[in-house]
Amino acid sequence: MNWPMLSRGFRRQFRLWRGEKLPLIAGHKLLYRCNLECDMCPFWRRPDEELLDLNAERRLMAKLADGGVLFLGFEGGEPLLRHDLPAILGEAHERFHTSLVTNGFLLAHRIGEFARSLDFLFVSLDGIGELHDRLRGIPGSFDRAVQGLRVARERLPVAINSTLTRHNLHHALPLVDLARSLGVKVNFQVAFDYSTAGSLSPSGSALRATLTTLLELKRQGAPILNSQAYFVSVLRSWFGGGAPWECKPWLTINIDPSGRIVLPCYVLNEYGGKRTVWDCDIPSLWASIDWEPYRSCNRCALSCYLEPSLFSWTSSSVVRDRILSPLLDRPTPGKPPGAPGPVPPRVPSGG
Repeated sequence: MNWPMLSRGFRRQFRLWRGEKLPLIAGHKLLYRCNLECDMCPFWRRPDEELLDLNAERRLMAKLADGGVLFLGFEGGEPLLRHDLPAILGEAHERFHTSLVTNGFLLAHRIGEFARSLDFLFVSLDGIGELHDRLRGIPGSFDRAVQGLRVARERLPVAINSTLTRHNLHHALPLVDLARSLGVKVNFQVAFDYSTAGSLSPSGSALRATLTTLLELKRQGAPILNSQAYFVSVLRSWFGGGAPWECKPWLTINIDPSGRIVLPCYVLNEYGGKRTVWDCDIPSLWASIDWEPYRSCNRCALSCYLEPSLFSWTSSSVVRDRILSPLLDRPTPGKPPGAPGPVPPRVPSGG
């Protein structure tokens, strides 16, 4: 039991009862540099400034904890290119529910260094075999990622993280089959067309058919991490003439590799930040922002914003998908991948 995190959770709840808006989930890019070159990703194209050392990361974590954050996810670029990653994750795991997104290329060789400091791991796969390699820009990246998945699944809960583009919609179902065969979950999100990356976002009847099929597979018990509400909300808003979902971007705070806060969200300013996290009081900053214009925004369907926005304790399907199901996913010594194993309850976070 992480007692400091539990205590902060109670304090956070008290502040919410007083009407405050606070971030719950933090996403932190440790660097922009990557060993792959995905066409739909703008981040590997950016030069890194001076990266934060371990002391600066500790300061960043202290400010996030004071600001109400309980869940911290690390991403990049490719985080496994950081030699100090095990130390950073170790510090994070003492304070937060900690997750990591990796392309998996180096995973099999490095997972032993930091598996104990992670609560969840996402490995990016955007297709089977050659299609994944082509989308990611490096031959052999699919095989390396699958190798990493096989090793990591024995150590902690793992999910494939797949970005749906107009080039890989036909591989969504094979990725579900791959997840089932590996004993892991798969999380999907629809690509967003960043101005500095390839325009690959899918649309029209092909996307609608794919999301409808994934929703039905989810209802049938397929190993899909997304909540049913995720697919329902996108389908109703984008294709069914329904109202946009209510986005709650204040629940997620993003920090760039130099420690700057990204506002108002990951998408609208394409990860541009100005104020460093340790130079501001997060609750005061959050209270100063007019969040109202963003409630009706549905320009993206990124899990890190949509899933937290949809979560409600009064929705039985969301609670089942995002809280109860993950209770059974933790690997237990002596049990095969996918067999039930105990873990503490897990509040939903972005994939």
